[in-house]
Amino acid sequence: MKKHLIIAVFALLAWSLAASAQIKYENYFHDATLRLDYVFCGDAGHQAIYLERAYKTSQWAGRRTNLEKPLLAGNGQVKVYDPVTEAVIYSNSFSTLFQEWQSYEEATRVQKAFENCILVPFPKAPVRVEVTLTNVHGKVTSSISHIVDPADILICQLHDNGLDRRVLKSSSATNPIDIVFVAEAYSADEKEKFYADAARGVQALFSHEPYASKADKFSVTAIFSPSQESGVSRPGMGIWHNTATDSHFDTFYTDRYLTSTSMRKIYDIIGTVPVEHIILLVNTPVYGGGGIYNSLTIMGSDHSTFKNVLVHEFGHAFGGLGDEYAYGDLEEPMYPADTEPWEPNLTTLKDFSSKWLDLLPEGCPIPTPLDEIEAQDVRRIWFKLTPEQKASLNLKVGVYEGAGYQMKGVYRPVQECRMRINECEEFCPVCSRAIIKMIDYYSE
Repeated sequence: MKKHLIIAVFALLAWSLAASAQIKYENYFHDATLRLDYVFCGDAGHQAIYLERAYKTSQWAGRRTNLEKPLLAGNGQVKVYDPVTEAVIYSNSFSTLFQEWQSYEEATRVQKAFENCILVPFPKAPVRVEVTLTNVHGKVTSSISHIVDPADILICQLHDNGLDRRVLKSSSATNPIDIVFVAEAYSADEKEKFYADAARGVQALFSHEPYASKADKFSVTAIFSPSQESGVSRPGMGIWHNTATDSHFDTFYTDRYLTSTSMRKIYDIIGTVPVEHIILLVNTPVYGGGGIYNSLTIMGSDHSTFKNVLVHEFGHAFGGLGDEYAYGDLEEPMYPADTEPWEPNLTTLKDFSSKWLDLLPEGCPIPTPLDEIEAQDVRRIWFKLTPEQKASLNLKVGVYEGAGYQMKGVYRPVQECRMRINECEEFCPVCSRAIIKMIDYYSE
């Protein structure tokens, strides 16, 4: 009996490995994109997912390898199954503005709905698509599963929308990572300003490591979508403008939080342009922006910190990096002690061996004591520090307490990093490694 069981186990393992090895893009998918528009809705205690509509666009811009498993878990996942074998033939992870809203007080007394658009390869045969959302403990809180038949006549075929666009950075890579800048709050006569602002954004990203060394892996396009009025809405000041994607400050009643919830408008503007990562460039001199993993980077164009903040926010949206700063004890921690964060640069020590343990110097204490200089407000004195002092704060890898908005129980890799303060010029070794892994994951 035991012998038969062992044989059965090995047979199942062999079948699983064979199935995984056979997941080749061309076996399952056309060179086209299936855009699925969903509504995520609910409140702090409940959530639901509903499918709104499906679209077909032209070529597929995403990865053609590593199809069955995302590099990071994210706060949600989409999986495409072969309904005959139940094999996962494509998956990706993401985070959402909806899930962030659920952590705010408003969500305890109001129910809201948020738009989300998800791109997957266009299947050659019917597939089962599953979308799941998870909570801070990594537990699934809501899901939807539905069949997509590529022959469905109600899948809308998207065509070139005729909007003006320019390639700001080309790539010789076989499968480049496609970034698209979308214009928001630029009037029709501000087209050249938008392209100049987007070019500054490209220069900012690719003057920083590790993007600079991997620049050949990226392609960047900018799309000009004129707004009826110039400038962004500022509800707290009673200012509402008619703009292309309805962006505004005062998100979740936080004055400097700039977002857009009109994801369908953003994707309609992009249309058939190949895209994997979106940067919504907002025409405003006011400080603000945000980055949501595999969803959206949004940035004000004209603040003096534009370049620094763009690199930081793209670190969230592209690299899945967490914020390394902290401002106090949260009533409901985003990173509870019983769960290891999925972000590669944060740890609760629940499963630290999966993070940067291999980068620690021999004998490094955990937690790691801060340098004496950290007793000061480093942001105020950063530009007075010597190169040696900056290098110590940015390159000396340890396990430093205070990250993920929490003073206690969450740890970061270095004392100062691009993901902690805007003044720090560089990513730390842990964040750099995470970005390189992501670039290679998408492009190789």
